[in-house]
Amino acid sequence: MAKELEKNYNPAEIEPRLYEKWVANKYFHAEVDRSKKPFTIVMPPPNITGQLHMGHALDNTMQDILIRFKRMQGYNALWQPGTDHAAIATEVKVIEALKKEGIDKEDLGREKFLERVWDWRREYGGKIVNQLKKMGSSADWDRERFTMDEGNNKAVTEVFCKLYEKGYMYRGSRIVNWCPVCETSISDAEVVHEEQDGFFWHINYPVVGEEGRFVEIATTRPETLLGDTAVAVNPEDERYKDIVGKMLKLPLTDREIPVIADEYVDKDFGTGCVKITPAHDPNDFEVGKRHNLEEINIMNDDATINKLGGKYAGMDRYEARKAMVADLDALGLLVKVVPHKHMVGTHDRCKTTVEPLVKPQWFVKMSEMAKPAKEAVVSGKLKLIPERMDKTYYNWLDNIRDWCVSRQLWWGHRIPAYYCQDCGETIVSKETVCTCPKCGSNNVKQDEDTLDTWFSSALWPFSTLGWPDKTEDLDYFFPTDVLVTGYDIIFFWVIRMVFSSIEQTGKLPFHTVLFHGLVRDDQGRKMSKSLGNGIDPLEVIDKYGADALRFTLITGNAPGNDMRFYWERVEASRNFANKIWNASRFIMMNIEKADITGIDAAMTADVDAAMKQYGFTLADKWILSKMNDLVQEVTDNMEKFELGIAVSKLYDFLWEEFCDWYIEMVKPRLWDDADETKAAALWTLKTVLTTGLKLLHPYMPFVTEEIFCTLTDEESIMISKWPEYDKAFDFKADEAAVDKIKEAVRGIRNVRTEMNVAPGRKASVYVVSPKEDIRAIFTASKNFFAMLGYANEVHVQADKSGIADDAVSVVIHDAAIYIPFAELVDIEKEIERLTKEQTKLEAEIKRASGMLANPKFVDKAPAAKVEEERAKLQKYTETLEQVKERLANIAK
Repeated sequence: MAKELEKNYNPAEIEPRLYEKWVANKYFHAEVDRSKKPFTIVMPPPNITGQLHMGHALDNTMQDILIRFKRMQGYNALWQPGTDHAAIATEVKVIEALKKEGIDKEDLGREKFLERVWDWRREYGGKIVNQLKKMGSSADWDRERFTMDEGNNKAVTEVFCKLYEKGYMYRGSRIVNWCPVCETSISDAEVVHEEQDGFFWHINYPVVGEEGRFVEIATTRPETLLGDTAVAVNPEDERYKDIVGKMLKLPLTDREIPVIADEYVDKDFGTGCVKITPAHDPNDFEVGKRHNLEEINIMNDDATINKLGGKYAGMDRYEARKAMVADLDALGLLVKVVPHKHMVGTHDRCKTTVEPLVKPQWFVKMSEMAKPAKEAVVSGKLKLIPERMDKTYYNWLDNIRDWCVSRQLWWGHRIPAYYCQDCGETIVSKETVCTCPKCGSNNVKQDEDTLDTWFSSALWPFSTLGWPDKTEDLDYFFPTDVLVTGYDIIFFWVIRMVFSSIEQTGKLPFHTVLFHGLVRDDQGRKMSKSLGNGIDPLEVIDKYGADALRFTLITGNAPGNDMRFYWERVEASRNFANKIWNASRFIMMNIEKADITGIDAAMTADVDAAMKQYGFTLADKWILSKMNDLVQEVTDNMEKFELGIAVSKLYDFLWEEFCDWYIEMVKPRLWDDADETKAAALWTLKTVLTTGLKLLHPYMPFVTEEIFCTLTDEESIMISKWPEYDKAFDFKADEAAVDKIKEAVRGIRNVRTEMNVAPGRKASVYVVSPKEDIRAIFTASKNFFAMLGYANEVHVQADKSGIADDAVSVVIHDAAIYIPFAELVDIEKEIERLTKEQTKLEAEIKRASGMLANPKFVDKAPAAKVEEERAKLQKYTETLEQVKERLANIAK
């Protein structure tokens, strides 16, 4: 007895059961196997604070599609999963949780606080992983890693020390992006520049010793005036040449500052005089270095004014701004306030305005490491998809600054640097340092700071495989193959992995980066908590199943492009799964109507002989040939990472060609006990369905697995062989023949629809063609053509003998279809329809004739295009003659 599918497709029951089966059988697990070629993807590690969102869903669906595809192709496919400790985000979450208990982080102390963070990680770390499993992610969970685990910590320490020894890692006081809320430095990549409404405050600085003379400056941040150490003018600016070297009285302070000349100043912008605040502006910092200016930091870490601010000390930066502006106005030094739109840096995580501050920090020199990272893309060794991402990649590397890697946090990889409190020696070491190697003192302290989260993430492709140890895994699975990620983290992560991997291993971390866009709501807006338009992928899965969500996210998706999420599309995806399910049930219910056991062996021996032996029909050859082409096209598209194009072709083939056409074509053979081609029909149905399921499996893993394992005796579709193109199934003539029949059927259906003919009312259908080969096609296909064309009988003939003059016609190329049911037809309406067709054809003939009469087109267009237009003109001309003839007959 053949196995049967349940009447209805129920993803809520099927998906968890199948996932447990896959995990239990270790289908996701990969071990070193030198007899196979490896294919490796590393999962962008989601944060342990994470909740699965649509970006994760898209990202992991794309990765899963690729890994399932390659696994079926016979590769030893490893999808390396893991999670990220997410330093700032996690520390903030734990601090918030402690506050609810009335506990302050500082009171708890570092060690106790870290114990609480690890408790948090144990409680929440697996949450997003379990959510990804609900998506069907076939990652090797046996190899799951964490960016703070022992192996990754070893790799991070190794890299820090190697960079320090090479002179690429250094500690120095430089301007950093400081977040006053998170109270830590952040990298340039974590700063989002937003246009905000602000003001230019124009302020007079008195010239010392010249009563009544002032230098007018304009600033968007008057509170930083307290840290000014000079005013700069352009050396070519004639207006100010006489005051270069003079001193100015710095308002609101008892200090005097010099006027300096520096080419940094644009003499045509504003007043041509610029206040220089080296401790609070990166450009001013560089000017200050050139002129040996003092760096005066006037801000505390929480963006309040520090003790150097005199009467303003303790005020918030914006509170101080108001007070200072009021005082300047009272002193008569505020010239004017001008509204001004300008770009303001904000912390991408907490949205706080970033404060540039001079801080002692650890930096990585980037100039040398950036070069091979850029050359990798320039040379084509590293491919970015879509190609337009190259420009973004180059732009960032060309303008790269040294990377500030230290963070004022407790949660993260602690910096392996130690400071002797007695002699001031700095020791960087892989091992814990207790004694100063220089003076022998035991008064040694480790750096309090931790490393930027992205420092450990940058090592992810090789640290997860055992580096710095020379492991079998590293030798076999590294370099990895493809990175799939959002275009929004090209700076944070992608570039850092590239330069880190080249520097540490001498190899690129992967050969291709496939970028995807954002998932937006149905209005095109970015999904966010503030807008309340976020859609929980788990809600979609609970309602429609993971397959429907996955299919929706990939349909119409192009690399690097944002996409819109519509509930209607998820419903359509669920309907597609139902369509495949119902078609499969139909096949299984009929599969025992003939013995197909010997056909596989016969096909392996000789396809043509097997087809003659079992009576394969035109329709069978047509769908097998179409399927064969589909295999090649889908495989090619997937190899090029055109996942959206591949799935669109799959959808069209399975829904239209297979379900709507072929299954309907074979029904008369299955229902006719005397039909001797039943085995051929059933073998074709099973073969095409099985092949289609395999091609669809990477996209919709659950429904394809359930059907496949019910239909076949194989263990799992996951480990079945990916279909390959077979030249023996290339039947182009049969394809063309069935396409001709389909054209006729569509024409009949259109005419019947226009005339409101009930589907149950059948009529005789006459196929008239002077061409013998056309008549042969319809003669060979009478049984299914009759059913598809609602005919009670089909007559195929060379001329119109015996056909009533009032018969309704359908004109196709090289043939006319006549249906004599004039009693159902409004003759005037038929004349109107044919007249419209005549007008349309005449317009097409005029267009094609005009193009072919144009020497510019004929001489310059590709030969194939010109030939195509000639063929169209001939087709339109012949069809017009048939339409005119039909009109003439009706008018009699």
